[in-house]
Amino acid sequence: MKNQQDLFVKMVLDQWFTQEKKTSDLFNELTDDQLMNETSPGKNRGIYLLGHLTAVHDRMLPMLDFGAQLHPDLNALFLSSPDRTMDLPAVADLREHWKEVSQTMGAKMNGLTGTDWFARHTAVSEEDYLKEPHRNKLNLIINRTNHLSSHYGQLLYLKQK
Repeated sequence: MKNQQDLFVKMVLDQWFTQEKKTSDLFNELTDDQLMNETSPGKNRGIYLLGHLTAVHDRMLPMLDFGAQLHPDLNALFLSSPDRTMDLPAVADLREHWKEVSQTMGAKMNGLTGTDWFARHTAVSEEDYLKEPHRNKLNLIINRTNHLSSHYGQLLYLKQK
């Protein structure tokens, strides 16, 4: 480790990759039928959470300057609309999209330096970033890791169904 900044980045990224792997493993373990179940009565179905997490992570690509979204068509279905309001893609397609987005994110994330992670993400203006430098790429990863962990906890209930 070169310095504390690099150590902090490593700690955050290790947590991201751990949560992403646990969630990927769970998606691989759950059957298509299990993904059609609600995580609890009246709550989102597993298929919706698979699409939602894929859309959220896909949307991170341009926010982190990693390029354009791979599947912007998922935004309306999984970021702007609640479950059961629109026809959803097939589970198999969503599984493939999840893998593609996860692999792309991982490859791009590993290419950044410690200093790169403390630069602003594209959802914040340069002016706002000067006032609030904590609105950086690494903080986006921290936020999205927490989001991923929360939904992972919901998805675990599908193993019982």
